[in-house]
Amino acid sequence: MQKVIPLQFYLNVVVLWIHLFAAAFFVGGSFFFWLVVIPASRLITNGEAERTLAIGKIAKKFGRAVTPTLIILILTGIYNASWYLSSYSALLTYPGTLLLTKMAIVIILVIFIYLHNVYFGKRIVALAREGKVEELKKIRKTSRVISAVNLTLMGLILLLAVLMQMT
Repeated sequence: MQKVIPLQFYLNVVVLWIHLFAAAFFVGGSFFFWLVVIPASRLITNGEAERTLAIGKIAKKFGRAVTPTLIILILTGIYNASWYLSSYSALLTYPGTLLLTKMAIVIILVIFIYLHNVYFGKRIVALAREGKVEELKKIRKTSRVISAVNLTLMGLILLLAVLMQMT
């Protein structure tokens, strides 16, 4: 006798796959940008302003995909949490505390991403266009720190996701 798998199971699998695919795109793209695109840009040109403008164009293109990806991640994350937790109070006991921590880090990450992009991204490109290389170097240092924090937060979110699956 064959066991019938409910339609809900297939929906859960599809939504989880969409969530994982979006996470792979977002996190993978961010690390690729930081570890490959930015260092490779130094090989293309020695001109700081020219290099910054090129990076700015690539970042803008990736940024257009970030917002829809984050929306997908948040919506599918909420859906996934609905079958992961039995109630809201489950967030206050293990393993729900892992999810609660993950949600808090996601909120912090989203705030940092948009603050970074709105202020630093636009400011860096403007300074490059104006040819203000010394100011550009100063602001880029702070931008790198925030980018490193963002990548660290992404890594923590992935670690928490793995830990949630091991409970």
